[in-house]
Amino acid sequence: MKNPFRSIRIFAIEMFEELKKATWPTKSELRDSTVVVIVAALLLGLFTSITDFSLYQVVDLFTGFVKG
Repeated sequence: MKNPFRSIRIFAIEMFEELKKATWPTKSELRDSTVVVIVAALLLGLFTSITDFSLYQVVDLFTGFVKG
């Protein structure tokens, strides 16, 4: 029977070796990327809110015509 803990240990060792090879961002790169993501999320939220409000107003206008 195969020892499951041996497989987990081998996986963990290989994972840490690969993580050492990775290129990690500097603090300034990380900060700049975070700012870009936050600004993009805010812009997308603003666009979604404006679009939702506009479509609601258009649908409300047309249903107002139908109701009388």
